[in-house]
Amino acid sequence: MRINTTVLLTLILLTLMLGAGSASGFLGFTLGSMALKGVNTPDGRPTTKFNNSKTNNPQQGNVAFLKEEDILKAVKSRINDKNQGNKTENLEEEEMKSSKPQATEKPPEVTEETLQPGFPVTTESEGVTMSVQSVRYSGGDLLLRVNMQNKGNESIRFLYSFLDISDDKGRTLSAITEGLPAELPAKGSAFKGTISIPTALLDDVKQISLSLTDYPAQKLKLQLSDIPIEKNN
Repeated sequence: MRINTTVLLTLILLTLMLGAGSASGFLGFTLGSMALKGVNTPDGRPTTKFNNSKTNNPQQGNVAFLKEEDILKAVKSRINDKNQGNKTENLEEEEMKSSKPQATEKPPEVTEETLQPGFPVTTESEGVTMSVQSVRYSGGDLLLRVNMQNKGNESIRFLYSFLDISDDKGRTLSAITEGLPAELPAKGSAFKGTISIPTALLDDVKQISLSLTDYPAQKLKLQLSDIPIEKNN
């Protein structure tokens, strides 16, 4: 009796397991088929793709290419139009400028130079003149305003390192020249420049002297003596 009961229970369990497996398989199949509804397999045939591309793009077979001559003509015409537009703009600007009333320029006012007492101090040699027009103190320097002119027939060259300056006690002074020409042209106009001397070298000095010769011939000698530099109290 015990053996028959065991066999019966075993058969019942096997039956239940087979039924549960069959039910789960059927349920999974139905769920999968429901999920795949509406999904189509891709068409891998090349002929159908080619036909579809033709139907989707009907204008590909009707592409028109422009000729090179037409392109060049269009570019040239655009360039000509731009050039004509610029010319017209320039003409309009010139007409506007010419139509505007021009302001009359006032002639520069001429002021007569007032010379200090004892000036100018002038010297001449071989047609070359040199003159000290005025002196003034500015900052820490004494400024001498100098004019030079060559009325001769040959141009004259100078090196201002050869300019000798001495005070009334015979001491040599250092100076800096500015604006004086390195060459005086023949029969030219007057040149203006400045000679500046540090005031530290001019204690108790009332007069100075200048001496300059041409370079390299040294044919002429410009000598200016007794130039008054005393300050007016």
